[in-house]
Parts: sequence; structure tokens; C-alpha cells
Amino acid sequence: MVVRVLLADDHCMVREGLRLFLESDPELKVVAEAGDGCEALALARQLHPDIVLMDILMPAMDGITATAMIREECPDTEILVLTSVLERGTVVQAIKAGAVGYLLKDIQANDLCHAVKAAAVGQVQMSSQVLACLMREGQFFGPAKNLTEREADVLHLLAQGHSNKDIARHLHITEDTVKSHVRHILSKLGVQSRTQAALYALRLGWVLPE
Repeated sequence: MVVRVLLADDHCMVREGLRLFLESDPELKVVAEAGDGCEALALARQLHPDIVLMDILMPAMDGITATAMIREECPDTEILVLTSVLERGTVVQAIKAGAVGYLLKDIQANDLCHAVKAAAVGQVQMSSQVLACLMREGQFFGPAKNLTEREADVLHLLAQGHSNKDIARHLHITEDTVKSHVRHILSKLGVQSRTQAALYALRLGWVLPE
């Protein structure tokens, strides 16, 4: 399976470098490039890529607004933020907008390719600096809600970046059952996405950042 990627960054040279890095991996294909959030939204509507690699600071429409709109209109497209901005408020906004991960632009090319493929199947991807920032600077979520033992198992694996398929295999249950557990987890924790649930688990110390 080839992962179809849309690049969204207002710097042409950055997009060219990203295309070069990503397409060195035969499992990745850049299908289009956008220079701002508005263009990214239009291309996502047209092409329905597997994943958008999204910058934050862009003209016309910023990456957070574009993320929220793409997630609403193209729910099968995952958004992976790639930025130089490391501010807790911006990270939280991106996650709440629906981003599956938040990476910094100092990431190595091989790590980026791996992260894009993992994020495309819904696995949470966070730079270690981002996790450290979130863990250090106060609570992101409120007090824990009661989860069943099985839901806690699913959340633990989800927070470690496992896909539904991996979780099902590990716990010897079906993917549909995993999806049901994830829905219940999101509801009980009062969050909207797998990424938020994973960060909840990290904040409570149920799992440790890698």
C-alpha cells in the first residue's frame, strides 16, 4: 500500500525538500503541494489524500484552522503537523483541531517517513520535545474517569502508538471490538480524538513518553 501525502507549507524550498525525503521511500507518494491553508483544504477536498503534512504558520489560513476543516470535511484524511513552533498552547490547539500528531522540523528524514506511514493509519506521532512540553507545563485534561480493565488496556496500547489492528492482535479481540472500546474511552474521557486520549494517558502517568 502506498500512502498518498499532501504537503502544506508556505515555503517552496521546504516542500521540495520534504518531497525529496518522502519519495525516497517507495511506500510514500506526494500527490500535491499547498502553499497555504486554503489551498490545502481545496486540494484535500479534491484528492482525499491519506495524510496531510501540515505546517502551522501559513498565510490565508493557518494550519490549525485548515486541520479542523479538513478533518470535518475529509474524516478519512489524517493530519500530521510538521512545524518549528514549540508552544504548549499551539500544540493543544492542533490536537483539539484533530491532528494525529505534532512533529518538529528538526526530525530526521527516516524518522519522518516512518511517522507519516504510522500516522496515516491513525497511530499517534509526537516529537519527544512536544511530549516533554505537555508533560511539564501543567494539566491538559481533568481528573480521570472510570474505565473498565479492558478499556484501560486499549488506552495503554493506543497511547504507545499502536493501530486498531495491532491492539486487536495483542488483546486477542476483533478490530470492531477495539473500535467500540475506543469510542467508549473517548466518551468517558470527554475527548474527541485518539491523540487526545493518548495524551490523557501520558498526563496521568499510565504510559511513559518514549
